[in-house]
Amino acid sequence: MQITEKTTVHELLETYPYLKEWLTGYAPEFKKLGNPVLYNTMARAATLNVAATMADLEPEAFLDEIRTQIATHEIVAQEAAGSAGQEPPEARARRQEVLKGIIRKLHDGASVDEVKAEFDALATEVDSAEIAAMEQALIAEGMAVEEVQRLCDVHVSVFKESLEASAAQTPEPKLDESHPVAGYRRENVVIGEITAALRCAVEALDPSVGPSGREQALADLDVGLSRLAELDIHYLRKENQLFPVLETHGVEGPTKVMWGLDDDIRGRLKTARALLAAGDLSALSASLPETLGMVDDMVYKEEKILLPTALQVVTAEEWDAMAQGDAEIGFAWGTGPRGTAAPASAEPMSAPSASGDGGPMLLPLPTGALSLEQLDVMFRALPVDISFVDENDRVRFYSEGDRIFPRSPGAIGREVRNCHPPKSVDKVEQILAAFKAGEQDEAEFWIELGGRFIWIRYFAMRDAAGTYRGCLEVVQDATHVRGLTGQRRIVDW
Repeated sequence: MQITEKTTVHELLETYPYLKEWLTGYAPEFKKLGNPVLYNTMARAATLNVAATMADLEPEAFLDEIRTQIATHEIVAQEAAGSAGQEPPEARARRQEVLKGIIRKLHDGASVDEVKAEFDALATEVDSAEIAAMEQALIAEGMAVEEVQRLCDVHVSVFKESLEASAAQTPEPKLDESHPVAGYRRENVVIGEITAALRCAVEALDPSVGPSGREQALADLDVGLSRLAELDIHYLRKENQLFPVLETHGVEGPTKVMWGLDDDIRGRLKTARALLAAGDLSALSASLPETLGMVDDMVYKEEKILLPTALQVVTAEEWDAMAQGDAEIGFAWGTGPRGTAAPASAEPMSAPSASGDGGPMLLPLPTGALSLEQLDVMFRALPVDISFVDENDRVRFYSEGDRIFPRSPGAIGREVRNCHPPKSVDKVEQILAAFKAGEQDEAEFWIELGGRFIWIRYFAMRDAAGTYRGCLEVVQDATHVRGLTGQRRIVDW
């Protein structure tokens, strides 16, 4: 932090809290800082120049004294940290500022070689947590998620040597095969095998290759792209299971950036399959290598940044809960832990009967009464997916059964904006704002997905007084309904 006459007392003490005790003893006027009310009011407005005047101090000399105190504190902290084998927090904070400065220079058009030299000048190696913290800080300071996403590959290439060195020095934790991270890593091995095979198939499309080799290459491309489509399961688990837990630990920026990249990869793989089906091999040969590079880069980001960061912050209890939700979404390429099976149906929910007859307690509703078990089986049997977001924009419920868009328990309690890829967040905010303002009560969309016609509707939920109580999302596979004609008036199984 650069300390000037315009720096407020509050800014100074929030950055260097240890100065508060020193200030209160430095001049009688500063004893008022011990009063919480004055600290949260006057100190926010008073600059160091004003504070010096109030205490009858010469401003420049006062600033010099402050800087001396900070320097002395840092030297003592560094010596103490060195003797304990730890890094002082001030050093990490300064390095964060350098890291953010590097990315801003890339944003402004600097070359990788230019910033690489600056990065190499950092005395201490950068680990995965610092990369994640840097991305999040940039977003918090106003840089668009899409811009951080655009620079993601570039800044990872800048930090690659440091990440490799940090990984080599950090002991690899021993994980049980049922641990979620072990599942991601098993899938990442398969991803590497598929992308390598697809690269070979693209090379075999070269005109110099004979007809038989070219025919085999087309077959390999068809198989490889079909297999790589299962990557969506890997991404769905990451976005709906791991990301929500990381967000509870304050790791939000990197998850938004990575989700946007995941969606780019999904779109490019869909395009690649369409090009192959249309026989446009020249376009496929030109674009697929870059797509495969993006897939491999995502594996690298997961292995070197996302998963190591998660292992640092996620608790054992959270990993256990995540493992259960992972099994509900599933694993790609049959890589789940041994003994993994489809999740069993939930046990019927019931409560003691209020009448004492041993039956389930009924929940009174305006047009009848249902038990918890009846509600559960009814929601599971609905021919639509429903999700409910409360008035505070938190996901509170989703129906189970054969869902079109997967959900897992990690979504419950999650801020709804974090449940959508970055490019869709503006639409979510537009709908919720219109619902809350009373301007709209319904919004609908429809999309083609894997040969199916999907109808998506959002409804504003209001109580009897008209107060907004939340949003209901209803998703329906309307392919069959859309194709109905004429009439059917009898049962025809």
